[in-house]
Amino acid sequence: MSVNCPVCQNELVPTLTGAYCEHCQQNFKLEAHCPDCHKQLQVLKACGAVDYFCQNGHGLISKKRVEFTPVTE
Repeated sequence: MSVNCPVCQNELVPTLTGAYCEHCQQNFKLEAHCPDCHKQLQVLKACGAVDYFCQNGHGLISKKRVEFTPVTE
């Protein structure tokens, strides 16, 4: 997963709570969005697994297909 900083476009470094831009020295929260309708996904956590569900008719979305968008914390 490669996500770029919305400020400087450098690649963000994953952290436990989101992502960090070393250039801007800023933390970001990552929001999961559906690759089909681009709406925010519902995150389902159970038994150590994380699944993503689109409430707009696209159902379960594979983690490989999720679009992560950085949002300022």
